[in-house]
This record gives sequence, C-alpha cells and structure tokens, in this order.
Amino acid sequence: MGAGKHTTAQATESRRRQWGSEKRSEPLSIVHPTPSKAKLAWGRVAIVVTVLSWVAYVITTILRQLANNPGAGFRFQFEAVLYLIVVTFLTFSALMYLTARQGALNRFAAHQRVPRGELDRHFREHTEGITVLVPSYAEEPAVVRATLWSAALQEFPQLRVVLLIDDNPHPADPAVRERLDATRALSGQIATALAEPAAHTRRELQAFRSARAQDASPEALLPALIATYRWSAEWLDSMAANEAVTDHVEEFFVDSVLMGLSRELRLTLLALEAAAAQHSAPDLERMEELHLRLVRIFSAQMDNFERKRYASLSQEANKAMNLNSYISLMGKTWRQEQRGDALVLVEQATPQAEATEHSSDNLLHVPDSTYLLTLDADSLLLRDYCLRLVYFLESEENSRIAVTQTPYSSFRGAPTRIERIAGATTDIQHILHQGMTQYNATFWVGANAVIRKRALQDIAQVNTVGGYEIYTYIQDRTVIEDTESSIDLGTHGWGLSNYPERLSYSATPPDFGSLVVQRRRWANGGLLIMPKLWTQARERRRERRPMGLREVLLRVNYMSSIAWASFGLVFLLAYPYDSRLLSPLIFAAAIPYFLCMGSDLRDCGHRFGDIFRIYGFNLVLLPVNLAGVLKSIQQAFTGEKIPFARTPKVRDRTAAPALHVLVPYLIVIFSLFTLWRDLQHQNWGNVVFAAINATLAAYAIRAYVGIKNSVADMGLGLISWLFVAPKPKAQPAPVHPQATPETTDWATILYQGDRRLNRDLRGSEDRRKRIGIR
Repeated sequence: MGAGKHTTAQATESRRRQWGSEKRSEPLSIVHPTPSKAKLAWGRVAIVVTVLSWVAYVITTILRQLANNPGAGFRFQFEAVLYLIVVTFLTFSALMYLTARQGALNRFAAHQRVPRGELDRHFREHTEGITVLVPSYAEEPAVVRATLWSAALQEFPQLRVVLLIDDNPHPADPAVRERLDATRALSGQIATALAEPAAHTRRELQAFRSARAQDASPEALLPALIATYRWSAEWLDSMAANEAVTDHVEEFFVDSVLMGLSRELRLTLLALEAAAAQHSAPDLERMEELHLRLVRIFSAQMDNFERKRYASLSQEANKAMNLNSYISLMGKTWRQEQRGDALVLVEQATPQAEATEHSSDNLLHVPDSTYLLTLDADSLLLRDYCLRLVYFLESEENSRIAVTQTPYSSFRGAPTRIERIAGATTDIQHILHQGMTQYNATFWVGANAVIRKRALQDIAQVNTVGGYEIYTYIQDRTVIEDTESSIDLGTHGWGLSNYPERLSYSATPPDFGSLVVQRRRWANGGLLIMPKLWTQARERRRERRPMGLREVLLRVNYMSSIAWASFGLVFLLAYPYDSRLLSPLIFAAAIPYFLCMGSDLRDCGHRFGDIFRIYGFNLVLLPVNLAGVLKSIQQAFTGEKIPFARTPKVRDRTAAPALHVLVPYLIVIFSLFTLWRDLQHQNWGNVVFAAINATLAAYAIRAYVGIKNSVADMGLGLISWLFVAPKPKAQPAPVHPQATPETTDWATILYQGDRRLNRDLRGSEDRRKRIGIR
C-alpha cells in the first residue's frame, strides 16, 4: 500500500535545521481569511499615498532643483533625469504590488466556497475526463512518488495520471539507470496499491444499487455506507502510518494529502453516524453520490510515457516540448515502427474500441480528455483541486476561461534560512497572482494548472522537423513557457483565472545553488514576450474590446520589472548621485509598499521583519537576475532557444556559479566604500542607503549562502576555469535491427537527403544496407 517507502539511508540525509529557520509546519488555511473593512480601506490609502508622494517628489525636488539651478550644467541635469527615471520605475513596481494586493483582498472578501453537496450533484453524471500530465526529468523518485499520489487521490470521474519521463531512455551510468528504473516503476506501484480500495468501493456501490433496485429504504442502506466510509478512512490512515517522514515536505504529504483526505472522509462519516443516531438517513440519490465519491477517489488510471524513445517526436530539451509531444498523441492510435535505427510512431486508423494502450502488435492508444492538468514533479495537490477547478470552468460565466489554477504556496517548516525566505516570497507571489485576476491580468504559473484542451488546440502550431510533423501548443521559445502561452491564449480570445483558494504546494530550493538555477530561469524571457503583448493590445482595440489600463500595467510590470529593478538597483548602488536629489518623499512613496508587504507576510504566517531579509535576499540575487535579463537580450539578437535548466531537487547542496557568489561580496565592499566616501562629503542620505545595503547584503551572504559554502563555490569556479575536464569517452552505438525496404523511413530520406556529405555511400555495403539499398 505504501509503495516506494523511503529507506533509512534517505532519512539520514535529511537537512540539519538552521538557526532562524521555520518552526511552524502547519500549512495555511485553504480558504483565505476574509479581510476586514479597515484592511481594505488602508490598502486604498497606501495606493493614494504612493502616487501623491511620487508626484510631490517630482514637483518639489526634481522640477524645483532644475528651475533653481539653471547653470548647474549638463551633468547635474543628466543625473536628475536618470535618478527620476530610476525612482519612477521602482515606484511603479511598488504601485503595481499595492494594486494587485488590493485586487486580491477584494477577491478574498467576495469569495464563497462551493458547498460539498453542490459538487457531488454536479459530478454525479459527469462524463468529461481529465488527464494529469507530470513532466519529469532527472527527479528523485521519492519526490515524484508523492506528486503522483497527490494526483491519483484526486476525486474525479475518468482521472488518468501520466508520468512524462524525459530522461535518456538508455543511460550508461548504473546509478542513473537505477534511478530511472525506480521512477518508471512508480506508476505501477501506485496502481497496484489502489487496486484494493478501488475494488472494495466498487463492490459497495454495486451492492447499494442492487439493494436500491429491490426498494430497500435509506435507513436500511445507511450502515453499509457508514462502513464503507470508515473502511476508506482507515485505509488512508494505514497508508499514512507506513510512510517515513524525514523532512517537512514528507510531513506535508502525510498530514495534508493523506490524512487531510482521511479527515474529510471522517467528517462525512460523522454526519452519517449522526443521521443513524437520529433514526434518519440521506435520500437514496444523495447516498449514491456519496458512494460514487469513494469510487472516484480510488479509481485513477496510472501510466508512463517517454517521448525520447521515439524519433518522430520533438527532442528539444525543455518541459514544454515534453508536454506538447504527449498532447499531440492524445485521442489517436499509433503504431510503433522500427525504421532503421529509429523507433517512430505512425498514426493508425484503428477504431478506438479495438485499440489498447499497450497491445502486443505494437499499437499505442492514447486516450483523449476534455481537460488537462499539468503538474510539476515537485508539486503536491490538495484533495479538492480537480473537483473545484473543473466545476469553476464548467460554470456558464467561465466558458471562455482556458486555464485556471491555484498559484502554489510554499511548504512550511523549511529547515534552512534561504528556503524559508524564498518560501516567503512564494507566498507573497500567491497573493499577487490572485489579485491580478481581479483585473484580467492572470498569467499561467506552470507548476500546476487545469487547462481546456480545446483552447490549446486553438493556439497550436505545426512545424516539420526532420521529416516529422511537430505540434507545439505550449511555446518553448523561452524558458518561461507558461507566460508566453498566457499571451497566446489571450490573443485567441481565451481568458485565464486564479481560483481564490490554496490548493497546491510546490518545493522551494533549499540552498543558494539550486535557487540560482530557478531564479535565473524566471528572470529570462519576459522582455522577449513583450512584443506579443503589444500585438494583442492592438488586435483587441481593433476588435473593440480593449485591454484595461490596469491589465496592461500589471502585465508589463510582471514581464519587465526584473529588468528595470535590477538595472535601477545597480545605478543606485554604483553611481554617486547628488544629495540634492534626495528627499524624504522618496521614502514616503516606499513606506506603504514595505508596510503592506510586512502585513502580508504576517498574514501568511511569516514575520513582519522579513521585509528586511527579503531586501537582502534580493541583493544577493542581483547578479542572478541580471544574468537572466542579459540572456534575454542575447536571445533577442541571436534568436536561439535557451535550454530549460532544471531546478535541482536533491538533498545535498548544489554549487553556485562563482561569479554569482562573488558579486554579493563586491556589493558589500562597494557599499562600505560608498559609506566612507559620503561620510567625508557629509552626504547623509547616501550614507544611510549605503549602510543599509552593506548590512543587509552581508547578513544575506552569511544567512543564505554561507561563508564556507561561498568560499568553496568560488574555489570550485576558479578550478573549473583553470582546468579543462577531459572529454568523456564515446559510448558504443546501440544495436538496432537491420533496415529493410519494408522498415526504411523513406519519408525522412526524401525530406533530408544525404546528411553524410563527406562520406561515399557507394564504397560500403554496410552503409547501403542501413538505408535499405540492395
């Protein structure tokens, strides 16, 4: 039942808890607390104060200084304009934070949770299926296992969970091969574990229907329903008891996924026992709905798919094409053919009723579904995710919503300081994404989402690569493929929406090295997508359904703020601005932002003082964000795709690039130099700013990177620069069946021509045989 239980060796690798880490392990409430009228009012005040402070600064400082100093020279005028631009962009980002936050508060105040009985009624005769796609590349099997279980236990009719394994299917390294085999076995282990409760609940449903057909009374059928719910809850309790808990993520899986579902079943059990004690019972229709609920919880179909086994599918190294490859196969039957040294899929006109998923004659049938759920391999879903989000999509007013999601939250109880503070920023982002929906500015956040497959078909593109048709639904031009697809869907008249509850959680990088990989990926691509936004805005104006001002501003800020915030911070840190340009009004414009963020952090279970830790956190991430922005600029000129960099999900530490570790030290040194220089000139505003930067950056280095770790990473970077690693030995080519005229991929030959331009095909009989020539 608890397939894939962790070993003792894994338990010993659990991270040691640091001072300043998070002690709280209880997750946040699923439903956001209703904000008070005072909180809503103060949010509006914060927006007004920010705008008025900026306007007052421009009038009383910039314009007054330029008017009072007409002979100050070009340098002062240039500094004044540049400083105003930097301050304006940073203030704009703060204003967008406050705007999105206010939208979130309004949504939380208006949200009414759909009653359980209405969900049961809606899905009683539901026939639309959902396919959960879990893209996985070089993941730890224990991490993937928890994700698959959280998807498999979703209560939904016709639920199918497919693990999309993107590893090299024939690894040479024994350790890698062992991990891949363990990952491949997960779906089968879960299917085996679910067989017992699935059979039990189906038997009980059939017995209920048979008794009902014989006119049994609700009171007579109630004891069997009570026993079935008790048995199901005890099965989940038993599974939870057999799980090893070695870290906060595994604790969440046991307590919130397994025991959370058990507690909800026991709540229903309590109601049924109360009805029995009162000599009453639900009506027969309601009792059948309750039986169906248990059947759906344990009836998930599990499967694996490896696109890299097939030459006819995209081989691009990114998550988007892993998803696209499988989506392109759905609803069809395919014949697996060996053509020379390549295994390809050829569409087969076999009636669906005769096709099986893995039949002996090499036929592969991929079932279709109305909905898709994309789920990262390090994310977990709570029990009602599919049920509530699909109900939302099937409401009449949401018929043009293509994607709905609950932006993920962080796992609580992080054992490291950097994971705790990165989790705090994740929880803040959850609030902002919820608020962006208020203004129709929702962006798809790729960790989890329910998608109408029909909407993806509207934005599909077909290209011919290597003689094969490659379908692209989710764009892979950038590594933030979900952001670009959000714009594509909007261009085709589809909307996106964030469901205002916390129903999904995702892992936060536990060390600086893995955080660098994640945040550098997040910083790359936004600038490249901006032209698509302007195109969409023009088309919507032409169609007389223009984008709202706040929608445009929020989208621009979301895609570009990392660029201007990073360059703006560099200017503020490096350039000695004239003290006459400083004003208390700058701080007045920033104070509402920091006060509101502190309040939001406290509402999310963090500390108000984390606003200072997050500032230091952003200082040490400055080179990471700049690297991502510069990579976007490079990609804009070269047109090359950026490979998807996987965020490591391993228990040991990931080394960070030496330059990314060195720059925070340079920030501290330069801030101290600026502090000394401005003290000499009595430039007190810059003195305070430099002191804050030096202090918080030094704290962030010590808390989030670590002195020993940073020295080790810089040393490793120096060694890597001085020494060139020897090239690995070429692996022997795999043995494939000899090509014959019947198996030769003639379409590829006609399309590609002779790709071995420097070889003489006439001189080798072996080569002639490889292409089917006799």
